[in-house]
Amino acid sequence: MWQFEHTLTTKAKAETIWGLYSDITTWTTWDKGIVGASLEGAFVQGTRGFLQPEGQEPLPFELTEVSPLHGFSDITDIPAAGIQVHFTHLLVASDGKTKITHKVTITGPNAEQLGPKFGAHMVEGIPLTMESLAALALEKERGQGE
Repeated sequence: MWQFEHTLTTKAKAETIWGLYSDITTWTTWDKGIVGASLEGAFVQGTRGFLQPEGQEPLPFELTEVSPLHGFSDITDIPAAGIQVHFTHLLVASDGKTKITHKVTITGPNAEQLGPKFGAHMVEGIPLTMESLAALALEKERGQGE
């Protein structure tokens, strides 16, 4: 198993961030590592979709847990590589701020071997993605206040 977790705190509201999470058409805006994303139904547990990381073929994923305004989890199974990539996105609102946590866990028979290789890109990208997500949420909130 391989794992990485990053947390940041923002003044953006959990509701605004949740809106960006649950509208998959925004994912390519705040996650520069993704060039395509689609969902075959509503943003609820069990719904499947496709993510296309930059420079790769689209990968199927499934929403494994969805808790509106609090977070969601998904899994991407990559059988050819012998790994599963689990993402968890958490939101905790308090004192006018929102703590965002993104966690990735790589499991499967080849996780020990491939996890660090797959994960190296994520260790770099996840903090940037989260900063972009928070910035977009704040931008949306400023736009709504006008």
